[in-house]
Amino acid sequence: MSIARPPIAALLTGATAAWLLCVQPAASAPQPPAPAQAQTRDAVTAYEAGNFDQALRGFANAARLGNRLAQFNYAMMLLRGEGTAARPQEALVWLKKAADNQMTHAQYTWGDLYERGELVPKSLEEANRWYALAAQGGHVQAQMALATNYFTGRGVPRDYGQAFTWYSRAASAGDGGAQYIVGSFYEHGEPGVVDRDLEQAKIWYARSAAHGDPGALAKLRSLLEESARGRAAR
Repeated sequence: MSIARPPIAALLTGATAAWLLCVQPAASAPQPPAPAQAQTRDAVTAYEAGNFDQALRGFANAARLGNRLAQFNYAMMLLRGEGTAARPQEALVWLKKAADNQMTHAQYTWGDLYERGELVPKSLEEANRWYALAAQGGHVQAQMALATNYFTGRGVPRDYGQAFTWYSRAASAGDGGAQYIVGSFYEHGEPGVVDRDLEQAKIWYARSAAHGDPGALAKLRSLLEESARGRAAR
């Protein structure tokens, strides 16, 4: 795991999935003081060098000054017990501070915790609330999670319109899986949501195929062959 330079993968103790950290500041988020930014950079350098004690102190100091990347990384170190004994409850306090400080990845992480019931009571409603906050801030994983929960009716009433909206946001941000799903929506159409549009389906399948999705490539080829047969029959 690297905790330093964006993007980082932070693996929560006991969790099965790695979390990718997005650290670009939100436009509306207040900027932390310059000393906090410098301390965070130094802590990142220390972490990459394996100096966990120094990194922990640096993240802790910068976190107290309001740096949200430091707050998130400090929380992850406390959860993993790096440079200290694991302190999960204190970690959650700092994770919440990062989320309240508009770090979308921290918000997504809260949603993931609530969806799995890890360290907090399982609550799909809370999971979707946090996913929505992160999704609105542009977090692609949160957009995918929220879209899928709307599509399946997991913790929210099933709503294909909302699902399509969030899959489309993730697809436009470059997520290959979302691009495939958007292509499928256009291929088949969904009453009241999106009209059938094979040209749009081809576009989105092509974008997904460019990410290496073999299913998208197969779909694209099938639609192109169907179009060719239609032209030949005229």
